[in-house]
Formats: sequence, structure tokens, C-alpha cells
Amino acid sequence: MVARVLVPMDDSAMAAAALEFALETFPAAEVTVLHVAGAPTSFMGGAMSLAMSDDIDSAVAERAEPVFDRAQEIADDHGVEIVTDVALGSPAKTIIDHAEGFDLIVIGSHSSSLASRLLLGNVAETVTQNAPIPVTVVR
Repeated sequence: MVARVLVPMDDSAMAAAALEFALETFPAAEVTVLHVAGAPTSFMGGAMSLAMSDDIDSAVAERAEPVFDRAQEIADDHGVEIVTDVALGSPAKTIIDHAEGFDLIVIGSHSSSLASRLLLGNVAETVTQNAPIPVTVVR
């Protein structure tokens, strides 16, 4: 029996589809939506703006807000409550590290940005290969 499901979400359609799948397939499970704000890297871009922020915790929470708003809309459509969690770090590693205590990870097959997939690798693939619990990839 699947009692606790971890659904990593960014702002992509694939992540929204993963949450829809989790809620439809496991209606009695506790679903936690995890948003991972990327760790600061040598690449310029979104993660770099976190590193430049005076209050990194507030910046991470602000970045997660639209993702959680979308997740809550999806949950409301299904008439269920979800738990939300935000973390800072490498997305794949952070998702894997958060897997303890869950029965299943449901993840979208890829993010919305081709550039992020090429530069950072495929998060879903890394999670699938390294997670300590079963992973369902939704596309």
C-alpha cells in the first residue's frame, strides 16, 4: 500500500501531470509536493540570483510560491489536501535525500526548459537510477 507520495514540482507541465497522476492513482495517500530551488552554480541565471540574495530563505520561498499555488489548484480540483516543502540544492540529489519516509516518488519526465535539461542533466533519470524507493515517471 502506498501511504506517502513525494511529488517534486517545478513550473513545468510535466510536473503538474505528475501531481495529477499521484492524486488520481493514490487518492488515500498523503501527497507532499517538493520544490527544489537550484543550488548556486558557476552558471549565470536563476540559481545565481539566489546566491546574490540578501535573504536566501525568503528568495527560495518566493520562488516556490507560484509552484505551490499551482499545486494547490490541482489538489483543490481533486478535493484533497497536500503538504508542501521547499529545499535548496541540486534538484536530483535533494529529491533523493528527501525520499526517506515516503513509499513512492512520482516525477515528471522532464522540466520545461530544454537548456536546463542539457546543462543540468535529466533530473528524472538521475532520481530513477538512485532513489532508495520506487519511482514513477509521468510524461
